[in-house]
Amino acid sequence: MTNRELVAAIAAKTALSKQTSSEVLQAVIETIQDAVWDGDKVTLSDFGSFYLAERSARKGRNPHTGAELDIPAAKYPKFVPAAGFKKLVR
Repeated sequence: MTNRELVAAIAAKTALSKQTSSEVLQAVIETIQDAVWDGDKVTLSDFGSFYLAERSARKGRNPHTGAELDIPAAKYPKFVPAAGFKKLVR
C-alpha cells in the first residue's frame, strides 16, 4: 500500500477529505519520528511500539578481501508489533 492509497483509505473510513487525511497522516508520522529521535518510546495500543535502539561497535569482515574492519556503534529506529497485531497477521 502506498502513501496515496493509505490516504484514500483513511478518507474513505472517516468524514475527512483526502487533503485533510494526508495532513493528519503526515502529522502523525512526523510526531512519531520526532519522539523516537528524542529517545522516547511511542506505543500505540493494539498496533505496536516505536523506539530508538542501539547497536554496539563491533568487528566485521570485508567479504571480498577478508580484511577485518571496525563497524562503529549506531542508533536505529525499531518497531515491535503488539500481540494483537501479530495475532491478526498470523
